[in-house]
Amino acid sequence: MLKKLFFVLLAILLLAAFYYKDLVSYGWMQASGQIGILMNVEDVEDVMKNPAFPDSLKARIRLIQEIKQFGIDSLGLEPSKNYTTFYNQHGKPLIWLITASPRYKIEPYKWHFPVVGTFPYKGFFDSTRAVAEEQQLIQQGLDTDIGEVSAWSTLGYLKDPILSSMLKRKDGSMANLILHELTHGTLFVKSDLELNENLASFIGDQGAIRFLKYKYGQDSPELNQYEYSKKYNDAYAGHMLRGIAKLDSLYKTFQNLSPEPVKDTLKKRMIMNILSNADTLLSGKRTFKNKNSLPDSKLPNNAYFISYQTYKSKQDIFRKEFESKFGGDLKKYLAYLKVKYPSM
Repeated sequence: MLKKLFFVLLAILLLAAFYYKDLVSYGWMQASGQIGILMNVEDVEDVMKNPAFPDSLKARIRLIQEIKQFGIDSLGLEPSKNYTTFYNQHGKPLIWLITASPRYKIEPYKWHFPVVGTFPYKGFFDSTRAVAEEQQLIQQGLDTDIGEVSAWSTLGYLKDPILSSMLKRKDGSMANLILHELTHGTLFVKSDLELNENLASFIGDQGAIRFLKYKYGQDSPELNQYEYSKKYNDAYAGHMLRGIAKLDSLYKTFQNLSPEPVKDTLKKRMIMNILSNADTLLSGKRTFKNKNSLPDSKLPNNAYFISYQTYKSKQDIFRKEFESKFGGDLKKYLAYLKVKYPSM
């Protein structure tokens, strides 16, 4: 009986592997990438004892540990084993992220994965696979964007390491990044990436301000620099979100317009207008940077705007609730959100 059951289960697994071979292949690639990193990490304690490791970088690691503890004690983030190991990238990127959108609509193309749910982006540890996937999406008529990622969260399933590239960040940027990723490990709602990323962005921003005040003081250069950068980034994100609304309005007029060259010309003109108007935000500082990492740079398309939907579209909603109902107490607000939203 057991032997028969074994062969039945084996047949089911083989059948599933056949029908979901792309998903199985992708899962294996991701697992291999994670394992490759985890097999080459060092315990932070060993790094700190290593006399050959620069003292200046040891100070940056201590700062990450301090940020993490601040997040746990002052913000209510969950304790974890994250950032207790170190991975040296040797100056190389680790993961590439793809986003996609219909050609005449600002709407994220979504990938579906077992257990974790639906995502508006797809990550790759192999740049060749990433480019191949992007080409397939382009052949389907989709707009695409591909870029490198500076960090990611395994939601507490694995110990996320400190990456060597993190140590190059300024204090405020580092605090934002660490608190953003730790928020994912504290609260992550299945199949609602827009909520997850917006929340993590909000906690990262607000938490970084509080950490810098705690460590350096209200009038410190570190806090002033971060707040100016935040003002600048918020202004640019707001401009991109308004740009999305303009593009959506334009695309609605395409319903009775058939020639694609005409549509593409109007689309290009609108995107160029959005970008050129962004160039004068905040004292004339140029704001647009082409995020596309392919060899041939190109004008951003609909996929470029998707990240602003994913990460920034709900900031005002969180901020108003945070200020009006919780008086700016971030720890109480996060405790409330953990009850309100069922986390994985």
